[in-house]
Amino acid sequence: MTVQKHQLVLAGWFNDGIVNEALKYWIIEGIYFMRDNRSNGWSGSSARACVFFWAALILSSGLIAPAAEAAPFAYVANSGYPATVSVIDTVTNIVVATVPVGAQSGPLAVTQDGRRLYVGINGAGTVLVIDTVTNTLITTIPVWFGSYFSCITFSPDGRRAYVTNSTHSNISVIDTATNQVAGAPIIAGAYPQAVAVTPDGTHLYAANIFSGTVSVIDVTSNSVVGAPIYVGNSPVAVTITPDGKFIYVTNQDDNNVSVIAAASNRVVATIPVGYGPEGTAITPDGKFIYVTNHGDNNVSVIAAASNQVVATVPVGQVPTSVAIGPDGKHAYVSNFIDNDISVIDTASNTVVGDPIQVGNEPGGVAIVPPPPGEPFLGFYPYLAIKFGSAPNSDAFTMYFYFALRSAISADFVNEAVVLRIGTFVTVIPPGAFRKQNDGSFLFAGALQGVNLWALIKPAGGLLYTLQVGASGANLAGASNFGISNFVYVTLTTGYDSGAASVWAYISP
Repeated sequence: MTVQKHQLVLAGWFNDGIVNEALKYWIIEGIYFMRDNRSNGWSGSSARACVFFWAALILSSGLIAPAAEAAPFAYVANSGYPATVSVIDTVTNIVVATVPVGAQSGPLAVTQDGRRLYVGINGAGTVLVIDTVTNTLITTIPVWFGSYFSCITFSPDGRRAYVTNSTHSNISVIDTATNQVAGAPIIAGAYPQAVAVTPDGTHLYAANIFSGTVSVIDVTSNSVVGAPIYVGNSPVAVTITPDGKFIYVTNQDDNNVSVIAAASNRVVATIPVGYGPEGTAITPDGKFIYVTNHGDNNVSVIAAASNQVVATVPVGQVPTSVAIGPDGKHAYVSNFIDNDISVIDTASNTVVGDPIQVGNEPGGVAIVPPPPGEPFLGFYPYLAIKFGSAPNSDAFTMYFYFALRSAISADFVNEAVVLRIGTFVTVIPPGAFRKQNDGSFLFAGALQGVNLWALIKPAGGLLYTLQVGASGANLAGASNFGISNFVYVTLTTGYDSGAASVWAYISP
């Protein structure tokens, strides 16, 4: 009778539509599930409080929070004295933290889960590992004393970091579980300036500035395979399309970009750009490549379909690096002379807002990469958080609706489901979901000390809803978003994924 009463009350508050109907079901069934299924490992009081808190907010406001057009933090390596890393909240485009690194900072990269930032320190030959929740140093990894680092990148599974020791013409491999160098360095070409990993994690492409070549490296043997690929003079950056089919290499002294077909490892196109092309970044959908031209103070935008420049965007003086948020909506460009960051709206290819002032001589820019796999056709999350009074006592409830690209992808029983909220990550392993008589998929249990339930329901065609509730979590990373209450979330189901920054209802 209690559930029926709630159904009658809630029915008057929601309009028709897929999202609202699913939310209505979620609140009703979520309350019922948590009250009457405690034997499944659910912890009662805090979880019920969180669901009732979420329901009350929905009912009292009459609103459903929309997904925000935002991205997670951007990290900028400032190589001038004093060497620092600037942390930009990309919701507000305000620097929210400055992390001292003690010496000349070189390249930087952030892990797939956003929890760790790796920063190369030139001259010292070390890599710093920074906790992105607290913005404090975790450890220092000796790599190669006196080395000049040009690039850091991660394998798709996050288990290895690849660091170019440019002055020694090789690449070191760091085991990210132990934060130690693993094995002997990989011998590349003359002065490897940049390196990128294929989406399947099987090969590296290293741009060798002194030899005008790109080396292809098999990660199983950590050795070069095949002959060097000749591109142009002084290749300094390399990026790979999300489908792994093409590699784009900027040739700084030739003012162009070489396009390599991965199937043949041959150059199939050469694209003229501006003067002194340097940094590159590709949109998550693989449709556009952004190239900084440090001599022209602008950014060239290349359409991958035609391999032609379709826009030129003026920025600041001596643009060096560029990074694109996981939603693909904004590009962040470091201007070395102006000590600031330009933000480009990728829909209009225009600079938006005022430049963001950072430290001296900004170089590398890193943003949390998009989750692996094919992006959902649609992805809309809603989130409520209740912070506990003790460590590991936070609770949250979430609702998603997402559209798959193919019905073949809907194998929720045999595929892992990965959920990230800020820096909190939980993995529901393959085989954990159980198919129900109504066609939905249910999980309830404890994962790494967190009590969690999740329900996936078909909503017609390729559309699905996912309802999640949890207690005993550590959501410290979410609180870093401050009073704006924007939280970065990702969902991965098998090879499909989505990412968004959402407005979270937060209760302390």
